[in-house]
Amino acid sequence: MNTLLVTSTEQSTGKTALSIALARLAQERGLDVGYMKPKGTRLESAVGKTRDQDPMLARELLGIDAEMHELEPIVYSPTFVQAAIRGREDPEALRERIVENFETLAEDRDLMVVEGGGELWTGGIVDLTDADVAELLDADVLLTSRYRDPTDLDQVLAAADSLGDSLYGVIFNAIENADFDGLSEDAMPFLDGRGIESLGALPRDRKLAGITVADLADGIGGKMLTSDAATDGFVERFAVGAMGSNAAFDQFRRTRNAAVITGGDRSDIQTTALEASGVECLVLTGGYRPSSAVIGKAEDNGVPVLMVQSDTRTTIDRVEEALRSGRTRSPAAIDRMAELLDDAVDVEALVGTGSDGGASDDAEVTDDGDSDDDE
Repeated sequence: MNTLLVTSTEQSTGKTALSIALARLAQERGLDVGYMKPKGTRLESAVGKTRDQDPMLARELLGIDAEMHELEPIVYSPTFVQAAIRGREDPEALRERIVENFETLAEDRDLMVVEGGGELWTGGIVDLTDADVAELLDADVLLTSRYRDPTDLDQVLAAADSLGDSLYGVIFNAIENADFDGLSEDAMPFLDGRGIESLGALPRDRKLAGITVADLADGIGGKMLTSDAATDGFVERFAVGAMGSNAAFDQFRRTRNAAVITGGDRSDIQTTALEASGVECLVLTGGYRPSSAVIGKAEDNGVPVLMVQSDTRTTIDRVEEALRSGRTRSPAAIDRMAELLDDAVDVEALVGTGSDGGASDDAEVTDDGDSDDDE
């Protein structure tokens, strides 16, 4: 049996979608595949009363017959962390729990895909970073990383140093079209020269880059105030309207596919945002309803207006979470990620079904030309 642990240099690199998509591709190649996420980090409740949503999705899409406490033996909640730093969690007992559940899940499997928690260093408080887990489970490690400029390689090198011989290779994810040349011509050869194998690069894909306005409204508990505005527009980022209207317009006109977050009593910012072509929706905080003039202009321009009861700071946090986790954790996202992996990575070698059972000597960089053409 092979064990592959998928970790990342930072949060929000598409690790969950990549992990489940890779497991799905292995199943399609005839392997009996298991899944585990030892440290649950994406919790619906800060006190850990609910489970991480990633194992739930994996169990559904991979058809795994296992209990949640087996798939996710540690709920890495703020309550757990607080208990750990006060000495109320025994690292050795936690390690034994992970191994016991892993062995149960791995029985009669050809491949175990183990998803890391948060980022590579998550879990250090109880000596269970992803590097520690890889050593504990004798797993090869697939590292995922973004690449926006050469300084991102600092994180890759630090991760490689931490992982040592367990590092199998690196997959770069969500790469902008403009960055592919630098990645393939400079960054990948540099890493190869340092003994770090680049397995491939996946393009930034619109289907994985954001969420619809309707999904955003659901994610933050927003009430729709406009009746005719379309809610299928894509939101990939947000801007906060907390300045004067002139400065706000300069900011809004430079952004695209954005939600503007501002107070419900800031009619000047609201009006300014509706004049910017890159604004997909307004999110008004504090429970204040805007004027009828603002609503009318929004409906004329086809821009949805959402109202939330929370303050601006809380709303920003909720929008960030919705954007970070919404699109990459859905069945459609897994399907798309599987397509991208199949195009850009030697999947057979990665999951152990290739002729040599190892990584491909030639990492393939795929520039999906239509992924961002309209942005």
